[in-house]
Amino acid sequence: MHDSTEQAEGKDREDLLSIYKLHVEMADRVSQRREGANRLFVTLLSAMIVLMAAVSRFGAGMEAAALEFAVVVLAATALSLAVSWFIVIRSYRQLNTGKFDILRKLEEELPFAFYRMEWERLGEGKDPGRYWKLTVVETFLPVIFAALSLAVCVFVFLDF
Repeated sequence: MHDSTEQAEGKDREDLLSIYKLHVEMADRVSQRREGANRLFVTLLSAMIVLMAAVSRFGAGMEAAALEFAVVVLAATALSLAVSWFIVIRSYRQLNTGKFDILRKLEEELPFAFYRMEWERLGEGKDPGRYWKLTVVETFLPVIFAALSLAVCVFVFLDF
């Protein structure tokens, strides 16, 4: 009877480890999608900034009202993209937070708690001297692109 109990416990441990591995893989996939989204937004917003600068630089032959309208539309589009990107980053942060909470819960049943120990070693993200949360760094980029969009827009209006 004792052997069957040990076998059942071993099977439970194997199942738990399989679930843990699957969840780690899913968390990694979320990070890959997040990276892809960041690349997309950087590309789109870079193109918008270049387009705004080109219109403001080479649109000298346009009527002032048409040039201003074009830059305002482009700036509004770029600002909308920057806000959308900020929201996407926030959403991925929430998703990853949930995934890592579950991983730490699963680790309570495993012999070694990789993520919990790593998070503790990093001061749980509370001390920027030890670890600066990636989402904090990521959110600087949409803000920078929004500021650049506004700066180009202001430059065009001050130039008239």
